Amino acid sequence: MEKNQEQSGDEVVDLIDADNRVIGQTSRREVRARNLLHRGVGILCRNPEQAIYVHRRTNTKDVFPGMYDMFVGGVVASGESYETAAKREISEELGIVGPEPRFLFHHLYKGPLNHSWVAVYDVEWDGPIRHQESEVAWGQYLSMQDLLGKLETWSFVPDGLEIFQRYLQDGKQSGVGSNPGAG
Repeated sequence: MEKNQEQSGDEVVDLIDADNRVIGQTSRREVRARNLLHRGVGILCRNPEQAIYVHRRTNTKDVFPGMYDMFVGGVVASGESYETAAKREISEELGIVGPEPRFLFHHLYKGPLNHSWVAVYDVEWDGPIRHQESEVAWGQYLSMQDLLGKLETWSFVPDGLEIFQRYLQDGKQSGVGSNPGAG
């Protein structure tokens, strides 16, 4: 079910500390307005040929509107597990239901517009992609070579780009990094 901007702004989000422990709750709107540390998920979607699904965010997104991203993702709701959020996000944004996202690592992103502990997953999918119109303006699978070339010319979201660089550096291995507060 699609959420409009007003509804998503009222969504309750857990505030966390630097060790990824819950210290309170507030609205998503307040998290964005004050750049508060919260939980997020990022899911890299690959097809069987290992091409990566890249999409352009809509111009109405509350952070990084109109930019490209190689991760599908979003904010983890209060009390929601990272895994549940990952499944929800790939279902909402790309219409992918069924495959289990595979946990890769946690990443602490400290940006001027987004400050979050992100649980990073990947998933393989060879079925149809159905964009959530309020979230995704365009998307297609790109080979790794094509994606690396686009990094030079397209504007990618800074959190996704930082996480992708770590993903490449870590050698795309499962379970890389620590698992703080996996809840």
